[in-house]
Amino acid sequence: MASVDITGSNVSGRLRSGDLLHAGLAVALLLGVWSVGGLEVSTGKVSSIEAMNGSTVLLPCTYSSCIGIKNLYFSWHYNDNGTMVKLCEAVIPIEGVEPRVSVYHERVEFVGSSKSNNISILLWNITFEDEGEYICFARNPKEKSRNHSAIFTLIVVDQMKEVDNTLTVIIVSGLGGLIGLVIIVMVIKALVVHFLLKDDEKNKECLVSSSGNDNTENGLSGAKADNKGTPKA
Repeated sequence: MASVDITGSNVSGRLRSGDLLHAGLAVALLLGVWSVGGLEVSTGKVSSIEAMNGSTVLLPCTYSSCIGIKNLYFSWHYNDNGTMVKLCEAVIPIEGVEPRVSVYHERVEFVGSSKSNNISILLWNITFEDEGEYICFARNPKEKSRNHSAIFTLIVVDQMKEVDNTLTVIIVSGLGGLIGLVIIVMVIKALVVHFLLKDDEKNKECLVSSSGNDNTENGLSGAKADNKGTPKA
């Protein structure tokens, strides 16, 4: 009976170990999926822009989540020398439902759409005081309130910098001249080949006609000789 008890305890121990292993794998898998498909916020490939004083600029921001969203909260803030000034905020209930955006700045306009995961804003009639960092923030309760943010920097200038295109013009001009030279050489080559072929044809015609004349003259000479050699009756 003692051996049976030992065997039973070993079996139950192995089962508990297997259960723990399976549970660990399940947790790891869930964590992996959560980290891979977690909420991300992006302001695009370019995180800054230069704009003229008095113009209107787009502050881009998009979100993504492989798990999906539910009551996604987002907001825009302006970093005013360390003081975060809220520009707008809203909650997207579910995917595809447009949010009711609360705007706290008179020159800010929400232009995004939940159908394209877009939470961008427009800033109208910018001034030099608007220069600085703008933070796009989002939080997804469906992912245990996972949050993410991205920074977009606005640089306000009095006039846009003129780009020196001298080198580009020189390169393009050089390439254009080279291409033109190649075309001219090809045309000249084609004309030379054409005239050479014509000369060859003329030479062949002359040879053929001269050989025909020679044959005709030889025939006539032979006929005359035959006529002279024939005795009179």
